[in-house]
Amino acid sequence: MSLTSAATLATLDRTGPRRITDLAAVEGVTQPAMTALVRVMEESGMVERRGDTSDKRVTLVCLTEAGASYVRTRHQAGVHAFERLIGGLTGDEVEALVAALPALKHLAELENQDREGPKR
Repeated sequence: MSLTSAATLATLDRTGPRRITDLAAVEGVTQPAMTALVRVMEESGMVERRGDTSDKRVTLVCLTEAGASYVRTRHQAGVHAFERLIGGLTGDEVEALVAALPALKHLAELENQDREGPKR
């Protein structure tokens, strides 16, 4: 799976159903490119398109259970990788990481705000 596909699935997991135009903006690709990507992910069972109950003209891209499972599996793999790497650090290095956690959390929040843009 491409990085853009994985990132798109993660965005849908975090933010819920989105319009293709919103996903394109969040992921930094063109709307036609996102349309093609969504089509491929739809064919693989990771996402589905649904009508928006608040605006019948709008179609939303939604994560399927298979897509949500993929995101959870990737997340868990990342957690295990960090656990393994942190296990190789010295006590002082671990303490430095712990002290940096509030700043790192804030950076992640800022990055998510930039990537997600306005919610629909």
